[in-house]
Amino acid sequence: MIIQYKCPNCGDDMEFDSETGTLSCHSCGRKENIEEFSEDLITATFSEDEANEYHCENCGAILITEAETTATTCSFCGAAVVIGDRLSGMLAPAKVIPFTISKDEAKKAFQTWCKNGLLTPKGFMTADRIKGITGMYVPFWLYDLNSKVKVDAQGTKVRTYTRGDYIYTETKYFDVYRDINLDYVKVPVDASEKMNDEIMDKLEPYHYDQLKPFKTPYLAGYIAEKYNYTDADLLPRAKTKIQNFIETYISSTISGYSSVSYKHKQINTKKKNASYVLLPVWMVYYDFDKTEHTFAMNGQTGKVIGKPPISYSKVALWFSGIAGTSFITLKLISLIMGGGFW
Repeated sequence: MIIQYKCPNCGDDMEFDSETGTLSCHSCGRKENIEEFSEDLITATFSEDEANEYHCENCGAILITEAETTATTCSFCGAAVVIGDRLSGMLAPAKVIPFTISKDEAKKAFQTWCKNGLLTPKGFMTADRIKGITGMYVPFWLYDLNSKVKVDAQGTKVRTYTRGDYIYTETKYFDVYRDINLDYVKVPVDASEKMNDEIMDKLEPYHYDQLKPFKTPYLAGYIAEKYNYTDADLLPRAKTKIQNFIETYISSTISGYSSVSYKHKQINTKKKNASYVLLPVWMVYYDFDKTEHTFAMNGQTGKVIGKPPISYSKVALWFSGIAGTSFITLKLISLIMGGGFW
């Protein structure tokens, strides 16, 4: 099922406008409040295992999409296309964070980011070789987790004192027990096979208080995909993401000891809830030195993640500057301490 939103005024295509948060017509300026937008229930089905063929309702062109694609644009007429049957039933997202950064704003933010690179080549810093910017809604699972933690440890307190001609070291041993209950809410894990997990993790945090009930008009004009992995598939990764936080919290409850050795540590983490959501990401493709570099930008906060090229001449100057500063500092210390020139 192909969904395309037509303006009731002029009949042109309508797309989601990140600046106003509305479904907007660029021709006549009409805007529709998406939160009050009503849609008929989508009941169509499709085969998930292969690419499917759809037709653009504007020009009739064939839209060949991968099985994961839920929103795209017609390559012939540019119309925003939402594939509704891929957003129904188990494939329907519960929530979405709409784009708040427009394409022009994303481009400016990326250019500013490029200019701040201290060790990047001068040609890269001009940010004038942007090949393309694509807005994508990436599928995520948000987990609510509960961890029950039991710790059995031994703590020591060491005191050293002098009595007469002798130095004494006194060590006291303490049995330490902790029974901890921890709740973690909205732990994000990206569910797209195509997206790099490390990059998606670094795009965090998103402001989850701005999650909205999902409606298909939010996707109009952007690319979107459905999840490749279920919440059960990604639960181990969600548990791994909170492991360091659990360890840090345990350590914070056992303080005041000279040393702590753990005899037994039991951590039992269970899923309380998992919600399927779509989060906004701008993908920036940049040509430099005959190579395409890919960067990701948080479509809500503007945070940019990626590895820019390195200028080896700048690195050499940076290290030589540090070496020179260290040399001068050591000479000054030598003079202060009564030493001469080397």
